[in-house]
Amino acid sequence: MCMTAVALLLLASCASPKKFVYLNDMEPGKQYPVNTETVTIVHENDRLDIKVSCKNPELAVPFNSQVGAYRLSADGGVTEARTETVESGYRVDADGNIIFPILGKIKVSGKNLKQISDMIAGMITEGGYIRDPQVSIEFLNFKYTILGAARAGSYRVDGDRITILEAIANAGDLSNRARLDRIAVIRTVEGKQEIYYNDIRTADIFMSPTYYLQQNDIVYVEPKYRTKSAEDKWWQIGSFVVSLSSLFSSVIWALSSAGV
Repeated sequence: MCMTAVALLLLASCASPKKFVYLNDMEPGKQYPVNTETVTIVHENDRLDIKVSCKNPELAVPFNSQVGAYRLSADGGVTEARTETVESGYRVDADGNIIFPILGKIKVSGKNLKQISDMIAGMITEGGYIRDPQVSIEFLNFKYTILGAARAGSYRVDGDRITILEAIANAGDLSNRARLDRIAVIRTVEGKQEIYYNDIRTADIFMSPTYYLQQNDIVYVEPKYRTKSAEDKWWQIGSFVVSLSSLFSSVIWALSSAGV
């Protein structure tokens, strides 16, 4: 009976239950600022959905079709040069450009969606096509990647706005090996990779420049320790058995010496 109790005690001490406390310094009723200044930047291979509208819908039709290129004739008529059907949206090529109806090649990489919207609206107005165009743009392939002590994979987002906490939730939360104070976000900034570390145990995460993820961000959850191989695990089990046997022998010897 004594040996059984000792064994249970040892097994319990080896267990590693998942005890995560996120945002543990927040207080009820207190307001915490959030960094909302982050804007999503367009990069190569992004796919954009661009819609043009105005008071006279027929004038915007040529700018909302992707089946071919359009040209404005001298008499004001619109002609279409049909091509093969393309995928939805406008893909940003390796040079950072899109091919937009009538306007042709437009450089969009390195700009945020509002800048691109204003630029296209300005080009349409300056070209004399529409007096007051309204241009709306959305990402069609906004995604981020999670690696490390979490369910690794690439995840797509509906729209272009997701927080790091939502991203972790979408990945099924963190594993019990995760370091909550070392959640890294790797981001492309002006063609170079930058890394930011976040501590999701505190409310400081709300003011992080990576609280809102950007297109193609990589979230790396640093583990507390490296993953043990199968050989390491068997060695650990063997060591535990040897230690347990040694403990049992010591207990039996002690009981025998006491005359029990």
